[in-house]
Amino acid sequence: MMFDLPDDAALYAALLARDARFDGRAYVGVTSTGVFCRLTCPARKPKRENCVFFDTMGACIEAGFRPCKRCHPMAPAAEGEPAIAALLTALREDPARRWQENDVIAMGLDPSTVRRAFKRHFGMTFLEMARLTRLRTGAAVLPEGGRVIDAQIEASYDSPAAFRRAFGKWLGLAPSKFVSDATLRADWIETKLGPMIAVSDKHALHLLEFAERKALPAELKRLYGFAKGSLGFGRFAPTDQIEAEMAAFMAGQSADFQTRLAPLGTAFTQEVWRALREIPAGQTRSYGEVAKAMGRPEATRAVARANGANPIAIVIPCHRVIGADGALTGYGGGLWRKQALIEMERGFAQGTGGR
Repeated sequence: MMFDLPDDAALYAALLARDARFDGRAYVGVTSTGVFCRLTCPARKPKRENCVFFDTMGACIEAGFRPCKRCHPMAPAAEGEPAIAALLTALREDPARRWQENDVIAMGLDPSTVRRAFKRHFGMTFLEMARLTRLRTGAAVLPEGGRVIDAQIEASYDSPAAFRRAFGKWLGLAPSKFVSDATLRADWIETKLGPMIAVSDKHALHLLEFAERKALPAELKRLYGFAKGSLGFGRFAPTDQIEAEMAAFMAGQSADFQTRLAPLGTAFTQEVWRALREIPAGQTRSYGEVAKAMGRPEATRAVARANGANPIAIVIPCHRVIGADGALTGYGGGLWRKQALIEMERGFAQGTGGR
């Protein structure tokens, strides 16, 4: 299906509940005010008879509605809240800063409100995100041959021990576990949806994940075991290739990924991941529809588990799978990214950008 939505009664119920699962997939035009909003808009809810629902912002504008100044529907959902926008800007400008709760208060923000907002959109608090950003800033020197002490200084940690503990907690592996001249090599890829970690060998891509995904440490441990400890920093040709293809995707130029993939998984999960790659960019499927397409209509739950275990984000498009009711479901990279990816792929729906 191509972004099919439930009926207006269900959408109005989602509006009243401020259901974030529909962010980026449904908008409401309010005839009494002439504005259009996200379903999560904090403004007072309009009467049912004053609501018209749309599946794109363009349709809202074509119908004569203007964007709401409360929920900023034309901005990414995560940045529609002023507190989030302000903190993300500050973090981009000074990624090595040691943020404390008092720093949040000094900006005139309420820590508990900020904590809830970041957990809702990103699955982590702002302080957790800031610590992760510091770690990433320091670890970025390691693929270039930098020493652990150089990474520690770059990340503004007081001691090598503190950096090693933090790094190990984040990735599940201490820096000393990464070896030179390794069979598998990990490096960063910067995207407009945030940094990703790519792991490849000379022939294929084994992992591509957003850096703060909670499953990343476990996935790296699996690869570490698979490679018998031969995991290091750096890159091979598949990482260069996926970086170029990801840049084209993020720019709206192509959804055609040709990088060879080699994700670790059982025969069944591999089958599910192949089925996901058959979903065209610009379309979505429910878990049940994926199961039926595989000839396994009874395996909906197993398909959902395999979908959640996908170690190669975007290229194996688990973000194109939604709930049977048309709502967004969980996504390891955060629901705000799932929303952004679905929005982004609308541009491919009418083109020939590939899978």
